[in-house]
Amino acid sequence: MAERLTAVPGIAGVMLGGSRARGTHRPDSDWDLGLYYRGEPDTAALAALAAEFTGGPVEVAGPGGWGPWVNGGAWLTVDGVPVDWILRDLDRVERVWDDCRDGRYEVGTQPGHPLGFWSPGYPGEMALGRVLADPEGELTALRQQTLHYPEPLRKALVAAAWEAEFLAASARKSAGAHDTLHAALCLSHALGVLAQSLHAHHRTWCLNEKGALAAAAALPAAPPDFRARAEGVLARLDDPAAAVEAAAALVADTRDLLGS
Repeated sequence: MAERLTAVPGIAGVMLGGSRARGTHRPDSDWDLGLYYRGEPDTAALAALAAEFTGGPVEVAGPGGWGPWVNGGAWLTVDGVPVDWILRDLDRVERVWDDCRDGRYEVGTQPGHPLGFWSPGYPGEMALGRVLADPEGELTALRQQTLHYPEPLRKALVAAAWEAEFLAASARKSAGAHDTLHAALCLSHALGVLAQSLHAHHRTWCLNEKGALAAAAALPAAPPDFRARAEGVLARLDDPAAAVEAAAALVADTRDLLGS
């Protein structure tokens, strides 16, 4: 499939991503294929190829069809196996990588990413993925670069832990006003920020929210019982005031260990 995809105009290469690339998959896990393109990929040709693999029509979303960051692709079922095609603008990935090496990142709104899409996810996907087809060697070269976590990015994301403290303080005000929705959003985002900061401290890529708490808890600099304490915060949202105090304590302990 990967080899045939690179014959489609605009597709520069294909990478396996997700849990199957990292070896953490379950038997029922999807196969995630990143379709790295330059310019405008030929979505009609992609749809025709998808129909060959699935035996029926498949809708392929072009760039922007799925949002600004996960910007297009298709969901296929091939012989009963779910296979996701995810478009990635290679020029943009390279620009984001340049920013990350200079310690710059951004967090954007993206459907399917409730804590936002953190731009370092692009090079992180490269570092943690597996190149399947790469006619010009572009993905292989870029992946080799991303295996070295940039020190300026590490410092920037560790410093970002200040936002978790700010969010906990905002949640305290919301809890006092009985605004449970705002308090819950602040607390969940605060925990997501801590997960990103902990990963960066260890020069480990954090791609998204899925499994982020468990992965962060396994890192050496995480506070004792980090995962249990974080999950306890979310489980106590029926008592926002108690959840806020538990979150504030966890934020303080994490920032102390990070030295941020």
